[in-house]
Amino acid sequence: MDLFQIKIDLQNSDFQYRIKAIAALKDFTAEIAIPLLLQHVKDPEFLVRTFVARELGRQKNAESFAALLQIMRYDNTPNVRAEAANSISLFDRISASHLVLAFHQDDHWLVRRSILAALVEMQCYPEIWEICCVGIAGEDAAVQEACIDGLGSLSGSDQSDKALSKLLELKNAEFEYIRVRVAYALTQFDTPEAKEAIVELRGDRDYRVVGAAMENLL
Repeated sequence: MDLFQIKIDLQNSDFQYRIKAIAALKDFTAEIAIPLLLQHVKDPEFLVRTFVARELGRQKNAESFAALLQIMRYDNTPNVRAEAANSISLFDRISASHLVLAFHQDDHWLVRRSILAALVEMQCYPEIWEICCVGIAGEDAAVQEACIDGLGSLSGSDQSDKALSKLLELKNAEFEYIRVRVAYALTQFDTPEAKEAIVELRGDRDYRVVGAAMENLL
């Protein structure tokens, strides 16, 4: 799609035209694409704003980074904020502190899980440890499960001992969904304490926990 057609389609009342036009901006330089993308950061259609966040991540410069931070903080749709978090992570470790701050400030499960996945992908181990502790202490089951998995990803890192200690605390948690994730996470650790805890979980009162603890035997 040529630039003239993109500009026309960006003004179309049908949001599907605007989405296609925004996606087509990937073939243009930041100098051309970013001003057009910024015109639609407050588009009335959340799918359009989601594509804007995605494309801003492709155009990596200070202007797009600043715009993504604003989207991640202020957009009223979790899907858009989550996409902005994914795009911000493409700027590598400079984005880590911003993602951690967003995790503290935004308690929506989709945003938090997106941030955690991005930090795991970037191998930002201290930041993973910090937000996993925050997420586990919260009340959202989906976030708790993801954060327990996040602790498992810390095996072999400089946060390994702390992560294992936290998992050993959680193996006696009240809720079985937590103990299930703990059983899976513990298999990432090759230590006597982890192996002993897995054996203990094989005798859990809930069959789902038992199944998770025995899976590595199959």
